[in-house]
Amino acid sequence: MTGAEEIVRLERRGQVGVVTLNRPAALNAINLRMRVVLPQTVTAAVDDPEIRVIVLRGAGGRAFCAGADVTEFQAATSLNEARRNREPPQWNDVIAGSRKPTIAAIEGFCLGGGLETALACDLRIAADDAVFGLPEVRLGIIAGAGGTQRLPRVVGLGNALRLILTGDRIGADEALRIGLISQIVPKAELEAAALSLAERMCENGPLAMEYAKESARRGLDMSLADGLRLEADLANLLTNTKDRLEGAAAFKEKRKPRYIGE
Repeated sequence: MTGAEEIVRLERRGQVGVVTLNRPAALNAINLRMRVVLPQTVTAAVDDPEIRVIVLRGAGGRAFCAGADVTEFQAATSLNEARRNREPPQWNDVIAGSRKPTIAAIEGFCLGGGLETALACDLRIAADDAVFGLPEVRLGIIAGAGGTQRLPRVVGLGNALRLILTGDRIGADEALRIGLISQIVPKAELEAAALSLAERMCENGPLAMEYAKESARRGLDMSLADGLRLEADLANLLTNTKDRLEGAAAFKEKRKPRYIGE
């Protein structure tokens, strides 16, 4: 999964795992092969003990991901193929379920399935040329890889339905205004900015980030009382970890902590 010829690449840069959608000639559109390889690659990054934060990007400079590969929109040639095509889209669930923080570094087109993949990430940072949209209704279909569920949770129901029901595209400024992304940077600075953000996060306790992420994500589907109970339980689990003791010692000794994820 590391060669330049691979449809999805994984590179380790210090403690950051960079996952690259690598179909630049097709604007990194998601084909059937990528549906299989992308979750495998993300899982490999999650399982790598040297990686603490994952950055997801697109190759080629023109697109993060332009959506599904429309060249594969055709009638199935066999019953097995028809069944495979109807399988639930699991690649975004693997990304969303990553116990390690994920950052989408977005430039150019981020449309349809590409936006759904970005929405599965924890954070989204965009270049000033980024374009976002869910155009599925214009094709007589709906966003079926998480778009109708994750977008309202990120930007609110009204903003989400405006994009879902019109198929309109918006630029980076509008995406920032509605909370779809957290930061805009010049296109030439996107990679450095995403890596800098990831590296700052790598300085934190990995278990603390994992539990904080779990608390925030799971809490969205709970009542406030249940969410607070989950938060308290996870906080208590960290009390006797080596990292918690190291964090306290480093603070007292006025030095950087050396976290080991235990």
